[in-house]
Amino acid sequence: MKTNVAVRDYDRNSKIIYLDDLRLKPKPVYDFFKRIFDIVLSIAAIIVLSPLMLIVGLIVFLQDFHNPLFVQTRMTRDGRKFKMLKFRSMCIDAEDKLSDLMEQNEVDGPVFKMENDPRVTKIGSFIRKTSIDELPQLFNILAGSMSIVGPRPPIPSEVEEYTPYQMKRLSVKSGLTCYWQCSGRSNVGFDEWMNMDIQYIRERSLFTDFKIILKTFKAVIKRDGAK
Repeated sequence: MKTNVAVRDYDRNSKIIYLDDLRLKPKPVYDFFKRIFDIVLSIAAIIVLSPLMLIVGLIVFLQDFHNPLFVQTRMTRDGRKFKMLKFRSMCIDAEDKLSDLMEQNEVDGPVFKMENDPRVTKIGSFIRKTSIDELPQLFNILAGSMSIVGPRPPIPSEVEEYTPYQMKRLSVKSGLTCYWQCSGRSNVGFDEWMNMDIQYIRERSLFTDFKIILKTFKAVIKRDGAK
């Protein structure tokens, strides 16, 4: 019997997806080669981009003499928690100021987005728009807590508000980029974002991953949806 929780597929509006239709199909061969790909690509990227990361880290540190890295608890496959790394793009007490800004949230769902967030520093605004702030996650990928491609890792407080349908995005390992990341991100509503992640889980393959990576490069160059 079908569950009464249903949502439309983000790019096939004529079809309803039910929770019963979203059982994760094991793909051991794909998972094996995906992990090899993650290790090789993350090592290569770290070597090539290490000078840039050192320079950015130093600049972020010199703006206020605090840790240039932002470390936050996120969730990945099967709800496992890990410490995700980013270059810090906000003031040092940004988390404490969040409650005062919640009424100005510009997106739906259990996430917070604000175009002119006063907590974002000048250098932080630049590294966000160019996605440079995400580069330290290459170390998360090398360690195995993230993948190159996969749903973006949510924070635990967001997951607490997920519906059973939205929980399906934790069926695979979280990633650095995904359909949402290369399809306008901040310009995409929360429900559509969740649908994109479920769509990825259903379509996941090495070809799909390669296609998303290519689209991500294009989105980064165009700064599509970056805020």
